[in-house]
Amino acid sequence: MDPLSDVLRAVRLSGAYFYLVEAAAPWTVATAAARDLVPRILPDAEHLISYHILVSGSCWGGRIGEPAVRMRPGDVLLFPYGDAHVMGSEAESSAGAGRATASSERYPETVLLGPSDERDTVLVCGFLGCDARPFNPLLTSLPRRLHFPGFMDGWLAHFPQQVVAESRAARVGSETALARMAELMFIEVVRHHVQNLPPQQTGWLAGLQDPMVGAAIASLHERPAHPWTLDELARAVTSSRSVLAERFARFVGVTPMLYLTRWRLQLAAEQLLGGSDNVAAIGARVGYDSEAAFSRAFKRDTGVSPTAWRRAHQRA
Repeated sequence: MDPLSDVLRAVRLSGAYFYLVEAAAPWTVATAAARDLVPRILPDAEHLISYHILVSGSCWGGRIGEPAVRMRPGDVLLFPYGDAHVMGSEAESSAGAGRATASSERYPETVLLGPSDERDTVLVCGFLGCDARPFNPLLTSLPRRLHFPGFMDGWLAHFPQQVVAESRAARVGSETALARMAELMFIEVVRHHVQNLPPQQTGWLAGLQDPMVGAAIASLHERPAHPWTLDELARAVTSSRSVLAERFARFVGVTPMLYLTRWRLQLAAEQLLGGSDNVAAIGARVGYDSEAAFSRAFKRDTGVSPTAWRRAHQRA
């Protein structure tokens, strides 16, 4: 079992949108929080991850009110939480509030900024949709900003040009193709982040790298409907109950059994939105003995019943 692939499937990485920016100094663009852009950019997405790829030139970027980072060609700057942020030609303007606000409309053509004969900075900007609730352990384990210098290399070298061309062509299957390309790029970003985690790092991704915690998470993902107990899980990973509980909580932030509960609810939420099975059948499939027990657990975690969850998301 590969828990990362399992989570990427369950949180429904879906929908992607890209546009090209050509700019000449001085320029500053402040982008609203992704949650405010969802209705117009990817209305079917619950959450937007935003990112920028610098193709040529140089610029600065960062969350509003925080120090900006310098970007050079091939760099990727990603905001997993979709925070409001600023891109600009100068560090000072990028760290401030910004003077221009990016439109939340789709961009069918290149966005042009600054003098027409001096636009030497080219950016590919994009959004990737996913689910954040009821449980997305990957999202919560990522920092609010990821900057990887020289990331667009190897097979990713042609990614910026390909996604912009696909976004403009509007060919049959274009939306699916864009989503898959964005998903592949995002997976590479996550892999790179994991490979560079410091030894003392905690969080779900760091937990996957730990032999004991990673084995426990894999076991829970392999059989989520199994009536696991802490004793049985500890035996499965060749540990004592106390050691597993302490180590799991230190990395993941919750107990193994609470993690299992939340993961079951995420699987259930995916099935509620992706099929027509009744609530009782879905609850049984993810490990609940009765519809009442499943409904109580779901409402306790999300604030609404499974039926209300399905109805609200289908209406949206």
